Amino acid sequence: MLKLLAQRFAFLSMILISLGLMLVGKADGVLVERVRLAVGDVVAPVIEVIFRPATAIANAVNGVRELASLRADNGRLREENARLMHWQTVARHLDVENQALHAQLNFIPDPDASFITSRVIGDTGGAFVHSMLINAGSRDGVRKGQAVVSGETMVGRIIDVGLRSARVLLLTDINSHLPVMVEGTRARAILTGDNSDRPRLDYLSPNANVAPGDRVVTSGHGGVFPPGLPIGVVSSVQDGVIRVEPFVHRQQLEYVMVVDYGLAGILPSDVSAAADSREPSARPQGPEH
Repeated sequence: MLKLLAQRFAFLSMILISLGLMLVGKADGVLVERVRLAVGDVVAPVIEVIFRPATAIANAVNGVRELASLRADNGRLREENARLMHWQTVARHLDVENQALHAQLNFIPDPDASFITSRVIGDTGGAFVHSMLINAGSRDGVRKGQAVVSGETMVGRIIDVGLRSARVLLLTDINSHLPVMVEGTRARAILTGDNSDRPRLDYLSPNANVAPGDRVVTSGHGGVFPPGLPIGVVSSVQDGVIRVEPFVHRQQLEYVMVVDYGLAGILPSDVSAAADSREPSARPQGPEH
């Protein structure tokens, strides 16, 4: 009975104290604020002492978890390092074998490539054209037909060259036609742009086995671009139409490299220029009678 009365009295006392504090707060807000700050200053060290063991336990638990995570990461890195060492050995062996075979075949390597890094200063992409303007021109060594890459990925080629700027025709433009091949099967095709974000593969052999996820690279046919430049992956094969998802989209292009691979193509520029400038010879006239 006494315990019940004490609980009720304590509850009633808390209510009365709360009401009193509310009235004091309304009457003198500065006093209440000072009391609140004083209580906070007194209680803060006590709370810190109380929570110090809990904080230490939490830090110890986090340390154990981090240690377990580091141990797992260390094991994974060891496995990856072992695999990389294996592939490094294989790559060195293949490189030595490749050099030996090239020496036996009197192989003529491709000329060394040179490049110019340029910034994209204009994007004329739209429903009817996919091209870009860069801030490098003929004074920087840019020439029509050179490849334009982002990292190691081909994104287009130079079509117009000015003194200080040049225009890049992207692989997705309707006027873009590029000899390519499916890297896994070596099946050759023409990558044709149609002003969509995913160009299509045309003139592919009917017996070619192409599936989504296959990598598409340049084939080197025509002698304009070297073989093996990455372009994208096959994204869909539907109703005989094969679409390619480029590795780099035009919205991601800020800086590009204009690369001169030293390849003259099917018809060298100097020969074609000479052929264009050549006039038909005058028909020989016979002796007058």
